[in-house]
Parts: sequence; C-alpha cells; structure tokens
Amino acid sequence: MSKIKLIDVANLAGVSKSTVSQYLNGRFDYMSEKTKERIKRAVSELNYVPNPIARSLKLDKTKTIGVIVRDITGFDTSRTIRGIDDYCKTSDYNVLIYNTDVDPEVEARSLEALYQLRVDGIIIAPTGKNTDLINKYIANGLPIVNFQLEHDGNEKSIIISDYRKAAYDATEYLITLGHQRICFMTQDFTNVKSRMDRYLGYADALNHYGIPVDEQLVQYWHRNSGFQSSPKNLLNEINPPTAFFTQHLPITTELLAMLNAANISIPDDVSLLGFDDIPMAAFFKVPITVVTQNPYEIGREATKLLLNNINNKERGRQKVMLPCSLTERLSCKKL
Repeated sequence: MSKIKLIDVANLAGVSKSTVSQYLNGRFDYMSEKTKERIKRAVSELNYVPNPIARSLKLDKTKTIGVIVRDITGFDTSRTIRGIDDYCKTSDYNVLIYNTDVDPEVEARSLEALYQLRVDGIIIAPTGKNTDLINKYIANGLPIVNFQLEHDGNEKSIIISDYRKAAYDATEYLITLGHQRICFMTQDFTNVKSRMDRYLGYADALNHYGIPVDEQLVQYWHRNSGFQSSPKNLLNEINPPTAFFTQHLPITTELLAMLNAANISIPDDVSLLGFDDIPMAAFFKVPITVVTQNPYEIGREATKLLLNNINNKERGRQKVMLPCSLTERLSCKKL
C-alpha cells in the first residue's frame, strides 16, 4: 500500500492542498464547518499522519526541546526532569533527554546531536567545561537555559536555587543551637559559582555572629577520591568541630557511612546538617536535618523560561533564583 500524501486528503475532501495544510496547522478560523468536516473525514478515512519533519521545516519549529543532565539517577535530577516533562505536556512540546555522567566530551556530543536534530531549545545542567560551546550555540540563535550549577559565563539564562541564602540559614540554625565549631564539607568551589555561594552563605553567617572563619574547618571532598582529610581524625583533634555542614548529598551519605563505621553517634558526638534532601533521609538511623531545594519547580521554571525564549526573539539575560527551606529532623542537637 502506497503512503498516503497530503494531495490524497485534498482530493478526497474536494479542496486544495494548501487548505488541508492550513487545517492541519490549526489555521481554519476562516473555513466553513462543512469544509472542516470534509477534511476531518478524509484524514480519518485515509488514516493520514502528517510528516512531523516536513511540518517542522515549514514552520521552523519542531515542538521538541532537549534536556542534558549530569547524572540522570540523582533524585533531584529526576524530579527536575519530571517538572520539565509536565510543563512540556501542557505546552504541546516533546522532550529528548541526554545523560553526560559529568563527562565534558559526552556533553559536547549531546549538544551537537540536539542541534542537528533541530530542537527548538535546550535545558542543561552544565559541567562547566563547555561554556564557550554553549554560548556559541546561543549566539547562533539556539535558546539554552542552564539549571543546577552556575559557572562563569553561563549566567545569561539560568534557573537556580538561592544557595547563598540557604547556606546562611542553615549555618545560622546551627549557631542558634550553640555550635561555633562548624565544619563545612564541600567540593572545590573555585570555578563553580553555585558551590561558592554555599561557602559564602556559611561564611556570612559566621561573620554576622562574630565567629571567625577557620579555614581548617573548610574540608574538601572529591567525587572520585572522597574526603581530603578523614572526618574521624578531625573529631580527634584538640578543638574538634561540634557540627558538620555538608554542601552536597553524596558528601552527606559518605560522611554518614564513615561516622557509622567508626561508631561515632549522631547527634550525641557530632551534629550533621546536609544540603539536599531525599525521601530516605527521614528513615536513616538518625533522620537527617537538611536544606531542601524544590527540583520539580526548578524544572517547570526552566521550561517556562526556555519556551518564552523560543517564542521571544528579543530575549535577554535572565536569572531566576528559587528559595530553599530547612527540614528539621533529629541530627542536630542543642549544646
């Protein structure tokens, strides 16, 4: 059976090809009810399916966006993707998802693949290694919205949590419980503004309450090698920290495992406050107090901004910051 074409629908309905095309693209306000009904019956009788590629070339839109994430298995990432997908469903858009595993080369290939697929725009949680490439695509007219991490040069369109305020509030919470020796456990934040903001919020709170920032209490963790210094050894020092404040969920979980293995009790021996929440955190041996972001809303807001940029050729710089909240559980004690 030969493939049904637009002309076949037009012939059966007794109208021109252009009339059928306008009907299929929703431009039928001027048509009579009889004409619309004839085209509708012809489409149904012939089981005609419009060619989406041909339509996209004609309309200069594919009604598809790309999403590039660093780790698709992360809880916050999955909630963000759900927010993106839900918003797209209400806006008649499709979503293509690429996962980079924090690999800059995979990220670059994903950007190129989506560009070749003629997506209308991209939402990306960037590695920070392809900022120039991303800005090149933006300069070529491809709308791109960043989320999750902010790097130098990617502030043009970004949806991000208010990390500095959240870190300030978390540190202030520990201070009001009587803690002054608060160890901030973080990834390197030299070139990542969103991580830097968490450190600055921590330092802001200490300074506000007249507590000097002790660089010995700023400890580093790496995704591949773990902690630069043993948390257990820190607690054995003459003037040890009374609380840990972790900058990232994997730091929290690895720290918990190390403390449990060393029979160090939370919060009796040391308090713990983490950044980012997962459902399981409430069911740990000691439920963990955490800074909670709203990844679902981040996804919706990122999509809203992207679709606005797609439909608005005079798009400009826009940075949207969403508030976080503190979820109090049992891992922090009053001194």
